[in-house]
Amino acid sequence: MATGTACRLWRAGFSKLLMTEIQSPLAVRRTVSFSEAVYDGIRVVEGIKAVRISHPDEATETWAQGLIPLLVDPEDNARHVIQPDVIVDATLAKTNLGTTLDDAPLVIGLGPGFHAGRDVHYVVETNRGHDLGRVISEGPAAPNTGIPGDISGHTVKRVLRAPAQGLLQSSLEIGSLVEEGQAIAFVAGMPVRGAISGVLRGLMRSDTLVERGMKIGDIDPRGDISYCYTISDKARAIGGAVLEAILMKYNRTV
Repeated sequence: MATGTACRLWRAGFSKLLMTEIQSPLAVRRTVSFSEAVYDGIRVVEGIKAVRISHPDEATETWAQGLIPLLVDPEDNARHVIQPDVIVDATLAKTNLGTTLDDAPLVIGLGPGFHAGRDVHYVVETNRGHDLGRVISEGPAAPNTGIPGDISGHTVKRVLRAPAQGLLQSSLEIGSLVEEGQAIAFVAGMPVRGAISGVLRGLMRSDTLVERGMKIGDIDPRGDISYCYTISDKARAIGGAVLEAILMKYNRTV
């Protein structure tokens, strides 16, 4: 969702974006996530390139090169150096981990856990359905249902979850075709089997420490491998809503 938002803003002309990450990102759809730059130093998504930097002071030079800088900064200390006009909290943790209205002139929270007008200026609805991408100026997003979005009639079955706490291990690559019942990964030696057949659209990196019940992968029953390498409709909708919220703040003439 964060990468989809960044790409949408980049294409709309916002060329001074800075992305922050934790030391060990927990992205599932890694092929379309700038967080992979934490490991590889660079990640290209739909022609847009992000590179890892080691200090906020490097952001200006990175922008001059036409790139998006990504910084490992779990405490978000970079905001004190950059002093951004906008902060988008796209952690999707289902709870507010400390973001406040005072963090920037415009603060936007994605999904449950934020209350517009109290801890952020705007909340963007991330729940699939009629209100997906709605910009909320007062109140919270819809509560987390715990039910994944429907793809070709599949919700819960298409998501892979860790059966235990431990290190994730898998020899499969995103984009692989998998069958129902196939062991796709192992966590603490316990197999994670697919409940449906399809394309492995997302999977956390091997050697990632995961918690029991955590989402670690995603099977797409539509069988189109190209979907593994493009931003989803949901991420595009959310990115468009963030763009709308920014323009609501800064593009008003009265």
